[in-house]
Amino acid sequence: MPIVTFDYNDFINLLGHKIPKEKLIEKLPMIGADLDKVEKDEISVEFFPDRPDLASVEGVARASRAFFGFSTGLKKYEIKKSDVTINVDSSVKKVRPYVVTALIKNVTMTDELIASLMELQEKLHFGLGRNRKKVAIGVHNFEPVKPPFTYKAVDPNSVQFVPLGKVESMTMSQILKKHEKGIDYSHILENFSKHPLIVDSENNVLSYPPIINGILTEVTPFTTDIFIDVTGNDNDAINYALNIVVTALAERGAQIYTTIVKDGDKTVITPDLKPVGKKLTAGYVNMILGTKLNEKQIINCLGRMGYSAKKIGSFIHVDIPRWRADILHNIDLVEDVAVGFGYDRFTTDSLKELTFGIELPKQGFYDGLRDIMIGLGFNEVTTFTISNENVEFKKLGLPKTKRVEIENPIGEDFSCLRVSLIPSLLKILNENRHHPLPQQIFELGIVVEDGYKNMHNLAFVKIDAKASFTECKSIAEAVLRDSVSNYHIEEKDHPGFVNGRCASIILKNKKIGFYGELHPKTINEFQLEHPIIGFEIKLDSIN
Repeated sequence: MPIVTFDYNDFINLLGHKIPKEKLIEKLPMIGADLDKVEKDEISVEFFPDRPDLASVEGVARASRAFFGFSTGLKKYEIKKSDVTINVDSSVKKVRPYVVTALIKNVTMTDELIASLMELQEKLHFGLGRNRKKVAIGVHNFEPVKPPFTYKAVDPNSVQFVPLGKVESMTMSQILKKHEKGIDYSHILENFSKHPLIVDSENNVLSYPPIINGILTEVTPFTTDIFIDVTGNDNDAINYALNIVVTALAERGAQIYTTIVKDGDKTVITPDLKPVGKKLTAGYVNMILGTKLNEKQIINCLGRMGYSAKKIGSFIHVDIPRWRADILHNIDLVEDVAVGFGYDRFTTDSLKELTFGIELPKQGFYDGLRDIMIGLGFNEVTTFTISNENVEFKKLGLPKTKRVEIENPIGEDFSCLRVSLIPSLLKILNENRHHPLPQQIFELGIVVEDGYKNMHNLAFVKIDAKASFTECKSIAEAVLRDSVSNYHIEEKDHPGFVNGRCASIILKNKKIGFYGELHPKTINEFQLEHPIIGFEIKLDSIN
């Protein structure tokens, strides 16, 4: 989750109201956050990832202003018009089709603003932007360039410019190979023969999205006017990102100006901060929350969460800020009613019925296996069911098989449900690679295989300088002796394991598991350095 670190005095200046530091520390987590640490006047707060609008101190100050009752309701920003235009060329449509822009004037580049803007940009890139694949933000000094701008796709060998952080001119292809950001994000463009570029009317390069800006438009402490571009493959996401950035700057006194995006026959004015409306009923809110709130109380709760709301007929009409990317359904509004009401004000209730739980049929079997693993000296771990294709398949050298993909993942690391436990255990070894050896861990958990059903698997891994197939076989036999009868083993060809040192576990002519010694290539993929043995078995196939 994103951690926002800010100075208490800077926060108070942005808030525009006095609030004791102790009260702020006590109440701020109620918005939807966890207090990370406090060191003198420096406060670090970890906000839930569904609120990208709280990824900066400016966003936190805006939300706090409403939540603490200083200025409830929807914050309105003055927006002026400009004739700055960006033309979208059809060549970019198959590469990175969407772009929105804004012009910000009268910016005072304080140390606090520079630090906050850089952190906000990176947090939006990681969360909302899916590590720049979905959204990439460019922040430019407006003074040295001349509109209209053009957003187009070009041959990466045909254009060269000086990128940020360098002094020599480089082609776009060279940037991908030599520049730190190019190396980090080249994979986003690896399947395209043409790459996106933003230039001004004199063909000066502003940005090579989603990689790097040109040094011509580098923002300095003396910059007063800023041009912002946001590109990506999701039109809603780039608009949310733009709105979050421009309103953060406006919170520090800057003036927002609209720009014109011309895309073929379509002309769009951005940024667009006109709120989106939804209808809510008191009955629905009370049914979900178990409360007896009337319309006025619900409207007050929504006002504390930064919404404008009023009763129209039998409905409560809610105006949703255009920087709230997390509001997808009325249930999200109900959640904010609960936050605005205060979770500490909800009363507890006694049990209406007395019931007795019983152990699930297979729980005794699972607990017995856990006892066996602990008796063999292994430590149990619990890892996330959500994983990604890189960990589940690529790092083990496996072809991609059927898997449950997440339609709108929060990041590239959480794009599918896992099909095996061993990759999750290897990630744990990676995170503990600086600790002494040997390390031996196991997990009894759920995987989702190609039948799209939850299945229980048992897996273990051990990393040690002397780990070998012989040791793995002895541990596997100790586990199987008390849990499986009439099984046999056969040699298995698995790209993630050393050839000739991997075996399949066969029960009733069906492969139910495998074990062996991991291949050095797999070990390197997980940034580990010592021999590793691994074992995994499908428990639903044996009990």
